Amino acid sequence: MQAFFRGQWQHNRTSVLDEYKPYLDERWDEGCTNAWKLWGEIVPLGYQGSYGRVSAYLREKRTSPRPVIAQPPAPRVVTRWILSRPETLTEIEQLRLKAVLANCPELEALTGHVRSFAQMLTERQGERLPQWLDAVRQDDLPSLHTLAAGIDRDRDAVIAGLTLPWSSGVVEGHVNRIKMLKRQMFGRASFALLRKRVLLAH
Repeated sequence: MQAFFRGQWQHNRTSVLDEYKPYLDERWDEGCTNAWKLWGEIVPLGYQGSYGRVSAYLREKRTSPRPVIAQPPAPRVVTRWILSRPETLTEIEQLRLKAVLANCPELEALTGHVRSFAQMLTERQGERLPQWLDAVRQDDLPSLHTLAAGIDRDRDAVIAGLTLPWSSGVVEGHVNRIKMLKRQMFGRASFALLRKRVLLAH
């Protein structure tokens, strides 16, 4: 996967056309090679660069001895796309993510599992957790296997957390506040003073 993000794709120059290149590549593969037509298609998608950039990119694709394709986005950008709700991504972001996933089956499988878990979480479908864990184990994703093993050790609690409306967030907030007060006193004050500060903070 690292080779996909680094390897032959890497270069230092950036262009306002970069995020639209996957779209141009896709249309090129479909047989559309007219620069004016493609420029007219990406302008409504948000492209604010010149026609010349589009023409130059297509000319390079036409004349280069090696295939010219878009540089893949940075891993942190792909991570953001995967963790975002699909409907919140722009059309260009969806196309770029689609291009990345088409070139990396492992990442495509990971995306499916992440989005499936997000759906369980937001729709409180904890009963689907055993099925999700089984699906994760069937793919060769070691990091996700580690997460699944940790969840499985406390399966009942996780299912309850994904199903029930109650949250421990308020309790965690109080615990963090007490820890902050304790750190502010650098461990030099007594328990009685800590207790008084906690009570007076309310």
